[in-house]
Amino acid sequence: MQATSKDLRFHTKEILDTAQRGEEVIITYHGKPYVKITPISKLTTENKENSFCGMWKDKADINNVDDYIRKLRKGRQF
Repeated sequence: MQATSKDLRFHTKEILDTAQRGEEVIITYHGKPYVKITPISKLTTENKENSFCGMWKDKADINNVDDYIRKLRKGRQF
């Protein structure tokens, strides 16, 4: 389904219901595709495999990440 940004503004519930049923919704802005709305169940597991989410787990020299970050920020507080 395609909808304009104006449609999204005035018919948000209907567009979200369409996406919830499993259909992808492309929102256009000035006639060009701008955003794609997809239901959560269709998302891949790329968030779980994102390297940013576990970037501290393999650091052997850092035992406690919270303490390490506090030490880095020390002196920057007003």
